[in-house]
Amino acid sequence: MDRRVIIGYGGLGLGALALTLGVGWWRVDGPGASAGHAPARPLPLPEMNFRLTDHEGKTVGPNSLVGRPTMVFFGFTYCPDICPTTLSDISGWLDELGNMTEELNVIFITVDPERDTVQTMAEYVGYFHPAIRGWTGPETQIARAVEGFRARYQRVMTEGADYTMNHTASVFLFDATGYFVSAIDYHEPKEFAVPKIRRAFGQDTRKIQ
Repeated sequence: MDRRVIIGYGGLGLGALALTLGVGWWRVDGPGASAGHAPARPLPLPEMNFRLTDHEGKTVGPNSLVGRPTMVFFGFTYCPDICPTTLSDISGWLDELGNMTEELNVIFITVDPERDTVQTMAEYVGYFHPAIRGWTGPETQIARAVEGFRARYQRVMTEGADYTMNHTASVFLFDATGYFVSAIDYHEPKEFAVPKIRRAFGQDTRKIQ
């Protein structure tokens, strides 16, 4: 399937699939998720333990991110709506940051490793800002990454024995020491998102609760 078609929201049936994902987001990452319970704070990156592969075939993990501010988003390449929208938003934020982007880790981790191979991730991230890195790997390691970030994902079967993925749609921000700073919500306006990213470049954010 041509990823450009997916990114352009084209093709028959994508409207219904987007609705399925929208409902899934509401349950997994939106107002319908664990009503009355605040989401758990992600672990510091040095306390996470997973091993993945980036879209250039290099072995990566949480320690690969320590030393620079970091932005992480979970998704999958067959996503018809939330993922390309968020990655496009991220690309706009990075353009706004200018040269600061050179000192920022920007990571897109798949929750669908069955379909998202290294080659698939390389093709997909190529449609967005060049600073964005795609990570994939075995299902067990993806699950460990999701657990460390306190994110969520779920496979949802669709017609014709196919499937889609519901997943956390927030973008996670960490400072250079690997401590969580803030999250950017799905469709959060740029005037709020960019200052949050700049905050990740600040001093000792471990003091921010």
